[in-house]
Amino acid sequence: MTGITRRQFGILGGATASALVMPAYARAQDKPKVVVVGGGAGGATAARYIAKDSDGAIDVTLIDESGQFTTCFFSNLYLGGFRDFASITHSYDKLQSDYGITKVTGRAIEIDRDAKTVRMADGVTVPYDRLVLSPGIDLIWDSVPGYSEEAAKIAPHAWKAGQQTRLLKEKLDAIGNGQQVVMVAPPNPYRCPPAPYERASMMAHLFKAKGVDAKIIILDPKEKFSKQALFSEGWENHYPGMIEWYGPTVHGGIESVDVDAGTVETGIDTFHGDLLNIIPAQKAGMIAAKAGLTDDSGFCPVEADSMRSTVDDAIFVIGDASIAGAMPKSGFAANSQAKVAAMTVRGELTATKVFPARYSNSCWSLIEVDDAVKVGAQYVPQDGQIVSTHSFISQIDEDPALRKATYEESLGWYKGITADMFG
Repeated sequence: MTGITRRQFGILGGATASALVMPAYARAQDKPKVVVVGGGAGGATAARYIAKDSDGAIDVTLIDESGQFTTCFFSNLYLGGFRDFASITHSYDKLQSDYGITKVTGRAIEIDRDAKTVRMADGVTVPYDRLVLSPGIDLIWDSVPGYSEEAAKIAPHAWKAGQQTRLLKEKLDAIGNGQQVVMVAPPNPYRCPPAPYERASMMAHLFKAKGVDAKIIILDPKEKFSKQALFSEGWENHYPGMIEWYGPTVHGGIESVDVDAGTVETGIDTFHGDLLNIIPAQKAGMIAAKAGLTDDSGFCPVEADSMRSTVDDAIFVIGDASIAGAMPKSGFAANSQAKVAAMTVRGELTATKVFPARYSNSCWSLIEVDDAVKVGAQYVPQDGQIVSTHSFISQIDEDPALRKATYEESLGWYKGITADMFG
């Protein structure tokens, strides 16, 4: 399979969200209001499907603090020089012009669950009948002692795409011969499990392509990571001696970071980096916690068959902020969950049919030119949990033509998902 068409992507991405068309007299009445907070793979998809499949019967407002959206997925390819920044940045214009969605550019800071309103940073309140919350992640700064939001200006995390991504790229481009990058990987659960290791691959590709003799050290709080055997094989084949990975039994635990000195202190040694890439632990976006939608994990429990919050019947939580059973936190997963939530919201507010929930996820990682690997699964609700029914993963020693086809497939997916999100 060398590509994914928009039609194929709509089938693969989750449950069908096709609606029964509302009669004209129903559309003439006051429309129910749906507010979507967060304009990424989850939020933008949910807003578009609710508006599209209700045939205009639902008033949809999408709130995001950015006027454009930069995807975290494929941002590693920007770091490696495979894409430019414009190619991972997308407009909300079609959601407004083609689907009648009201886009509010601003920061949503609080949810009044009793009044069913979202309060903006400027004091404006936006009422809803249903709320779809897709706020992504917030970073737990002090999970790495010495790290902070201020320190991120020196040692970028780039785990929220945008200015941080540009900053990390700028610093990577400045690395010279004999210098070293030290990455601190995050503990589980976190956004996009294979992404730190794809990022290390893209760093190595960049240095190799420029003829720069530099090294990447990965200090990991985990004993193992996603696609570990595949990345290890790729690093040995393409970047021998350039990437070193140390788990906690080797480095003895990450104790502190000093971004001014460029050091990471562990239980056994001090590692120096001319560039530090610190990726701290993560939790659901702050607005979810303020609304009382999170549990002790810092993320939001949801009903497996709908992505409805277990705390509030009028709120659905999708994407990275949710606890979605066996599903990882990824752009594909968020898009899939959004379709299920959108279908449920549309069905409830327009008295139309809701189909059984189905979910899916795939994650592609580029290791070197035309050498990509993937992992993924299909999921269903079962006994109150989202469980995997079928999974797949690339294999060691695959034919180079298959790896190239996997990369081309990822390009088709990116084109498909961004069209699915933004129209």
